[in-house]
Amino acid sequence: MTDTYSAIAEINVQTLAQRLATDPDAIQLIDVREPHEVEVASIDSFINLPLSQFPAWSPTISSQFDPAAETIVMCHAGMRSAQMCQWLMNQGFTNVSNLAGGIDAYSRQIDPSIPIY
Repeated sequence: MTDTYSAIAEINVQTLAQRLATDPDAIQLIDVREPHEVEVASIDSFINLPLSQFPAWSPTISSQFDPAAETIVMCHAGMRSAQMCQWLMNQGFTNVSNLAGGIDAYSRQIDPSIPIY
């Protein structure tokens, strides 16, 4: 049996921070955490699409986001975002990356003002 997520590209938090500082408009940012998690800790510019609300937002994903644009997906530690990356690729998104370590890694390594939970 092979790893389902082996084909998913990853981006580290240092690269994300650099991209946010230099060209934030060139990337689409999706946060799949639950609303109560986003209230505790968040990164500006990420659009929250909670996995638990998948039926509500999934039908319009291709009109809300450009399937050809670079898309970075984040969750708390990287597991839920990997699932979302796989789903996006199945929907025809061609430039998808999972944020390795999620917001937890971002707050620990990049921005200590973001609460850790």
